[in-house]
Amino acid sequence: MGLQSAQTAHFRVFFFDRSRPDPYYCALMFEATPNKPLPRLGDPRKFAQQGVRLSGHVPLSAFERVCEVLADTSGNAGVELEFGISAERKLVVTGRAHADLVLTCQRCLNPVTVPIEADIALAIVIDEEGAKNLPRQLDPWILADEGNADLYQMVEDELLLNLPAVAYHPEPCIEVEFLSSGEPEVAPAKQNPFQVLEQLKGTPKK
Repeated sequence: MGLQSAQTAHFRVFFFDRSRPDPYYCALMFEATPNKPLPRLGDPRKFAQQGVRLSGHVPLSAFERVCEVLADTSGNAGVELEFGISAERKLVVTGRAHADLVLTCQRCLNPVTVPIEADIALAIVIDEEGAKNLPRQLDPWILADEGNADLYQMVEDELLLNLPAVAYHPEPCIEVEFLSSGEPEVAPAKQNPFQVLEQLKGTPKK
């Protein structure tokens, strides 16, 4: 075994067999290639302690809940994740997930492609109590158990949070005459509930 091979073998034993890397190696991290699948399972706490970065793609078909609203489940979501320790000493994961999702237009009922961008800013906590004490910029990722977690499930949660309430084509996709029939009905004006309260109190609004 040559000198370089021996040094490489020593590094693998020294780094990957330790629960925490030596500070000298903190800048070294594993990076998944963007055009390769993102690993599904990983230990978020260990990743945060080691400063791991992951990037890759996830097949949309792997997101069961997202697939329920898709008109086409082909394609991938691109994901970039960076694990670390925040200034508040929280174990965190930040990054983004992006995908072009084919939804059903609620006007014409035909497929419409909607780009989704999800910004990820999570702190790893063990329960709801830990979630209450987080900085405002961080959302909780509750992981009660140590060890591997499902990264796909976390990414899917973030995509779901960024889905539009309804999907429409940006351009007109249905003839105007089909949008309404006859003269539009004018809804009766609703009484302001605060005015009712003021009348009941005998103090009309000035």
